[in-house]
Amino acid sequence: MKKIRTALAQINPTVGDLPGNVKKIISCINKAVKFKADIVAFPELAVTGYPPEDLLLKPHFIQDNIDALQKIVEAAKDITVVVGFVDRKGGEIFNAAGIITGGRLIDVYHKKHLPNYGVFDEQRYFQPGKRYPVYDLGGVRIGVNICEDIWYERGPAKVQALSGAEVIININASPYHMGKALFREKLVIGRSLECGAAIVYTNMIGGQDELVFDGSSFVIDGEGRLSAKGKQFKEDLVIVDIDVQGEEKKLTPSIRKELKNILRGGEVIEKITVPLTPGKKRPVALMKKPKTMSLEEEVYNALVLGTHDYVRKNGFTGVVIGMSGGVDSGLVSTIAVDALGKENVHGLFMPSRYTSGESYEDAHGHAGNLGVEILEIPIDSVFKSYLKILAKNFEGREADITEENLQARIRGNILMAFSNKFGWLVLTTGNKSEMSVGYATLYGDMAGGFAVIKDVPKTLVYKLCEWRNMKAGRYLIPERMLWKDPTAELRPDQRDTDSLPPYPLLDPILKAYVEEDRSFEEIMKMGCDVVCAQKVISMVDHSEYKRRQAPPGIKITPRAFGRDRRFPITNRYRSF
Repeated sequence: MKKIRTALAQINPTVGDLPGNVKKIISCINKAVKFKADIVAFPELAVTGYPPEDLLLKPHFIQDNIDALQKIVEAAKDITVVVGFVDRKGGEIFNAAGIITGGRLIDVYHKKHLPNYGVFDEQRYFQPGKRYPVYDLGGVRIGVNICEDIWYERGPAKVQALSGAEVIININASPYHMGKALFREKLVIGRSLECGAAIVYTNMIGGQDELVFDGSSFVIDGEGRLSAKGKQFKEDLVIVDIDVQGEEKKLTPSIRKELKNILRGGEVIEKITVPLTPGKKRPVALMKKPKTMSLEEEVYNALVLGTHDYVRKNGFTGVVIGMSGGVDSGLVSTIAVDALGKENVHGLFMPSRYTSGESYEDAHGHAGNLGVEILEIPIDSVFKSYLKILAKNFEGREADITEENLQARIRGNILMAFSNKFGWLVLTTGNKSEMSVGYATLYGDMAGGFAVIKDVPKTLVYKLCEWRNMKAGRYLIPERMLWKDPTAELRPDQRDTDSLPPYPLLDPILKAYVEEDRSFEEIMKMGCDVVCAQKVISMVDHSEYKRRQAPPGIKITPRAFGRDRRFPITNRYRSF
């Protein structure tokens, strides 16, 4: 029995920041050396950040990333390193893992399975690999593959295991959505049992535009047991000792036959010796198994990380939020303070003739609880000016949604004025339920730079507020925000339910139609009212043009608008 000490370096790179990413990688290499690790694994495309998108079409970017890899090669003298980068062969590029030791690039693995669904678009850029290398690290045989490769039952992991690999290192940039961490673990446990090998799963953390990477790196031993796990939503270096037999498997006729059934023409199995011997004298590694987060805690932390990284990585000094006294702005403001610190969050309360005293009390009370600055800018005088200059053209027509939207757009203009003057990013406060049915005003409450809860259904908004209050041990978000009727306060006695079904009824229909692609007939079988279901579906279909103009927001559900769900604006298909 042999032990191989493995380090899982879940880091937060920034797309395009090659010097910064290299510095972070080298720092982790040095830490892993201090822990006397034999091998350290970094995430997929750690050198470039993920996803680099059309930066990959720039030849000089590819060369700069290769030059950056060389600096890592020079730093890796006392440990074996597996690190993600972009490789180039001829006129083609590959999503690759560099295997480095002794100050030399020993080999490069090319990702075989390139995802091209949901948020992924890898076939636009990369070519698939055709090699299945197995590395002999001092008598321990290791297979290396990348992200999507591990999701295939008869994929690279199986080929490498049949070819003798006892440990599979899989490096990832796997984006977060609710419940995905547990789903990954279950899948990799199954893969480990199928392959009869331990699996080291290293994942990226951090926010990148709409995506959040949650880390949660882990190790599954050869018997399908979780033996170590990294933190969720935080950078971490996990050190784990993996026991292996160290006896090379023989390629029996049955194994050769199975390999032949899996492999296609042109693919190559290679065995490569890595000049490093495990077994240094060292203390036993601490096996880390952080506590499992509840769904609400998990989502809240994803929103905080996504907000922090979007603001900081894009160079903003602070944020400004329209604090209306409602639950959505209450949640966004609280997330912003947790992500950026109260000194970097600024609130605007912009009352109109329809704003209630309760909204005033809740907005100011919440700002006081958070310790943030809140400025009051009444909009009624501006609203009157708009009505005056439009009066002649609108004469003889009843007031309607036009006048309501004017108020929202006045507020949007004021928020953007503060953004321009002080360099603050405007955080919008619309939730997924509203975005789905178009219950939002273009160039009004949709105006801004980042939509924090764009992918959070309204019913989940309430749960997140309740969780945050429970964590605080008090009503950090005022209690009345959690039970008063939601209202945009754009006309007398307005309520959201004047235009929409109650959210507990609306959200299940939206989940079925938007996230699960259920047909009208299937939705009806859920017990939905015919008129209600038809209305909701029509509102979703007719609101695509609005969503296309919304700011980016954090992906939380398996099917987010924009990155995952892409529907034509001009579209006459109806499901009922």
